Parts: sequence; C-alpha cells; structure tokens
Amino acid sequence: MLFGADRLVADPGLLGSPGPRRLALLTNDAARLARDADRHTRAALLQAGLPIVRLFSPEHGLGARAPDGAAVAGGTDSLTRLPVVSLYGDAMRPSPEALAGLDGVLCDLPDIGARFYTYAWTMTHVVDACAAAGLKVWILDRPNPLGGLMEWVEGPLLEPAHASFLGRHTIPIRHSLTLGELASLWRAETRPDADVRVVLCEGWRRDALWPELGLPFVPTSPAITRFEAALLYPGTCLFEATNLSVGRGSPLSFEAVGAPWLQATTLAARLVARDLPGLAPEPARFTPAVGPHAGQGCEAVRMRVLDPQRVRPVAAGIALLSEIAVLHRAELRWAGYPTAANPTGAGHLERLAGTDALRRALEAATAPLDAAAIGRLTAAPGWSERAGRVALYPTPVSPPQ
Repeated sequence: MLFGADRLVADPGLLGSPGPRRLALLTNDAARLARDADRHTRAALLQAGLPIVRLFSPEHGLGARAPDGAAVAGGTDSLTRLPVVSLYGDAMRPSPEALAGLDGVLCDLPDIGARFYTYAWTMTHVVDACAAAGLKVWILDRPNPLGGLMEWVEGPLLEPAHASFLGRHTIPIRHSLTLGELASLWRAETRPDADVRVVLCEGWRRDALWPELGLPFVPTSPAITRFEAALLYPGTCLFEATNLSVGRGSPLSFEAVGAPWLQATTLAARLVARDLPGLAPEPARFTPAVGPHAGQGCEAVRMRVLDPQRVRPVAAGIALLSEIAVLHRAELRWAGYPTAANPTGAGHLERLAGTDALRRALEAATAPLDAAAIGRLTAAPGWSERAGRVALYPTPVSPPQ
C-alpha cells in the first residue's frame, strides 16, 4: 500500500520534467507515510528534495489538534521551520500574496469520506485560487477510509441553497471518492480552467475500508481518533445541530450520542429492533469535555460496530435522531454551531444535511421515520454516474456465483 506522498518521495519526477522550483504544501500532522506512520509527509518530501517553501494548513491547524471550528493562526512549523499560512481563520483560501513566487501547490490531507469534513473544501479553495493565479495543483492521493463502492453512498445530495464551508458542491454525505477524485470532480464541474493533477495511490481497492489496509489509523482531527469514529461520523455529526452531545473529548467521541436526560436503555432497544446493518446499539455513559453538557455525566446510546462493510452511518444517524425526536420531543432542541466559517452558527442542520428536508420530516413526524422514509432522505440520484466519470481506481469485479 502506497499513498501518493509515498510515491512522490520515491520519485520526485512524478511532478514532471523540468520539475517545479518553488512549491507550497497543504497538509497537517495527520498526513503520514503509508510505509512509516511515524513520519510526517512534509518532512519526507523535503528530504526527498521537493522544493517546498511554504505550508498551508486547514481546519484544526498544522498540528491537527485545534478545536473544531476554531480560527487558527499562521506561524512557523517547528518541524521544518517553514512559514505556515492558515486557511481556517481570517481567510479560507490562499491570497495572491500567499501564492506569489510559486510554481504550484501540493495537497496531502487525510480526508475521511464525509461531505461536511472540511479538508476537501479547503482543497477546493486552493484549486480556485491556483486557477486564478495560473498555478498547478497536485493532489497526493490517499484511500477513502470509508471505501469507494457506490453501494455505500448515502445522501442527501447538497442543495445549492445550503452550500457552505461544510459543502461547496452537490455531493452526498458519504460520497465514496478519494480526495483526488473529488478534486477531479470539482475541476470537471466547476473549474475547467484549473490545472489539477493527481498522484495516485498504489494498492487500494474500492471495496477496502481502512481496517483492511493493515495500516494504523492516525487521528485526523481531535475528535476522530479511531476508524469507528470516522465510520459513524457521517451520521452522528448530525447531532451537532442539536442539544445532545456527540461525546467530544471522551473515548466514545462520535461513536455515541447522549444527554443527562436521555432514556438510553429504551432508545437502544428501539434501535436494536430496527436491525440496523452492521451495528449493535447499546446503552452507555460518557462525560464530554466540550460542547453540550461538557463536564456532565450523560446517558448515551453507543453505535457499536460489528461489521463495518454493512454499516450505513447516515441512515443509522437519522434513525437515532428520529427516535429521539419522538421520545424526547419536550427535551430535544435544534442548536446553532458557531465556527470561524459560520460565526453565527445559524442553519447548522441544513448545512450538515445539505437540505431542509430532514428537519421538515422530523418536525412533521408523529412516529419515528421508517426505513422507507429514511431511504428517501439518503438517496443520491445521479451520483453514481457523476462519480464514475472521475473515478481513478477501478471497481473490483465480483466473481460469478
């Protein structure tokens, strides 16, 4: 298994001949080599002779440890001594001054396959700025940890009226594309003037989730510390638009949701009765460090993962939210979520879901949404065809039965 960064370290000539003379790199501490998870790719690329003179950092900063939604300042990288320009603070895209004197920008970020994980949208802002400046962008590709099969895709598709830094384009929540494929889609559908090139992975199959790669999971941000959290995040993140906690700062971050008033045993039993694929819902407890109910013991429902390939996280998250909306109608509240990208925090559920249909369905329901209603909400019409046009890795052919 080789990431794009591994391949470029081994062969800097992949950028062409003659190669660029001055580059910036969009990255963070979670970007490590496949062959050495202790080695930051920015250091490895410099040691391989890549002429990187500047670093760009996304949300959570270069260290990948800044709080969710918090503005991050630039500075100097203690590892490489290179200047760092933050792209999650006063500005969300590189300024002409930040691109001055460059031949192009490399991008090496560990995306997790969910539309509202912001690293992909920072990448699109870099592509836009580089297109305006006439610069090349190289995406050093990585596997999608949630896999790449179209049967794993879950909507809703983002509606343009709800576009934000949590989603700048009409894609589903769980999209099954790599960052390189997302960049190719962005170029094909919105920025045909962009010069985007992808340094492919080697050894990744679209039917492989992260555990099947045999590589350690490096936390991609403070709350995504395990593969299970990344897998469930496309569904449990919807609760960030409510007054329930997703367990930030606890061992169950994004693997459970809770509140002091939650009837966890009843809810877990209702979810077990739904027979959610690949999951074993169970009562749990956690004490979140940040967010709603910080420092308070919370009754919670944990979505314990039994079979990752069968899990449909968005459908499971909507099922849990639907049950809570009926059982706890008096306690459940929608909540804003102020961030550097959305200072007022308004419209957070619509920004996450990409539509107002989820809120309308939940508020109108007198009983929890059934599987058919959830299926309509998580549909992604036309996505397979659009994604297929930019696919860079083949879909494995199943052997005949």
